[in-house]
Amino acid sequence: MEAYIVEWLSLFARWIHFITGIAWIGSSFYFIWLDNHLEAPKVQADDDKGVGGELWSVHGGGFYHAQKYRVAPRKLPETLHWFKWEAYTTWLSGFALMIIVYYIGADLYLIDRAKIDLTQWQAIAIGLGSLAGGWLVYDFLCKSPISKNQSAFGVIWFVLLTVSAYLLTLVFSDRGAFLHVGALIGTVMAANVFFVIIPNQRKTVAAMIAGEKPDPTLGAKGKQRSVHNNYMTLPVLLIMISGHYPMLVGHRLNWLLLAAISVAALLTRHYFNLRNQGTEHKALLAGAAAVFVATMGAASIKPTQARTDDEAVSEISFSDVRDIIDRHCIACHSVTPSHDFFDAPPKGLTFDSEAEIKRAAGVVYDQTVATNIMPLGNETAMTIEERTRLGAWIKQEGLR
Repeated sequence: MEAYIVEWLSLFARWIHFITGIAWIGSSFYFIWLDNHLEAPKVQADDDKGVGGELWSVHGGGFYHAQKYRVAPRKLPETLHWFKWEAYTTWLSGFALMIIVYYIGADLYLIDRAKIDLTQWQAIAIGLGSLAGGWLVYDFLCKSPISKNQSAFGVIWFVLLTVSAYLLTLVFSDRGAFLHVGALIGTVMAANVFFVIIPNQRKTVAAMIAGEKPDPTLGAKGKQRSVHNNYMTLPVLLIMISGHYPMLVGHRLNWLLLAAISVAALLTRHYFNLRNQGTEHKALLAGAAAVFVATMGAASIKPTQARTDDEAVSEISFSDVRDIIDRHCIACHSVTPSHDFFDAPPKGLTFDSEAEIKRAAGVVYDQTVATNIMPLGNETAMTIEERTRLGAWIKQEGLR
């Protein structure tokens, strides 16, 4: 019953995380697009003095006229729409999902005792520490002289994130490490909204209510953090879907592959931001494609952490495979799982019969032979030799 409830809670949190993430990233993309398309106002009425740019658009059968003030309007409007709950709810639902899956299920999903034999609370403390530490370092960089040079800032922050990814893969399971890199970036993005963007907007509104002139640097600082968030969205989305692709997550150099594909994502985002400003740099898209293809090629050269020459293994009998499956897989992947954490077989995969094992051979190879993602946390201590024999049988039977 406990596993059943955890699964439903996981579904609910993931659904909310997905919905609010769309809303948050969508508003980020839209407002950066809007900023980059603003034109100098043709005519300014007295009430519009101070408008820095405007834009006319048509959508859903209607016309829209958007204006942006250089600092603030002369008079505060009666209704003012704030954009914050998309960010807060995305982070809160993501954090809830991390607790449900990776912290409650730390022994399965987060801890890899082949790397470091952590207790559940030690793993959780390291995970939470990485989120808090990431924000503190990022915020320090934003408040330092480095932030005045956006290119230098971007390179330094990217290098620090890459180092974080490498260190986390040394401590956690591969999926757990990737999840925490994404959570670190997501925490920085949400903290930007919570600690800088919204408070600065509140200070601006408070100054207007008090009849004072708002400080223009408040808006500039908020815009800086907003632009940072815009560039970090694509790597976060990549990490959100990465768990479905063992050739990335389970690779021996997974942290480096993540960094390389993130470079392609950043080049793509930069292309569209510049294009929206009226500058076309197709070389950025070509560069992004080249980086992605090069990463694919590099990953295929030596794609595994536990790769051995399974071609050299002598003929394997199914009884040998049955023994390996029974030792390491059947506790979860059975019609009636005996593992305490599962009431139903994960992903619906069952290995109770030879036919079922053969049908799932491709998945088994990708997640157990080509990578060591399975068994989860390698809690059954599956050996390289066993992985090799399993892979040899799959190839021997022509299933891969």
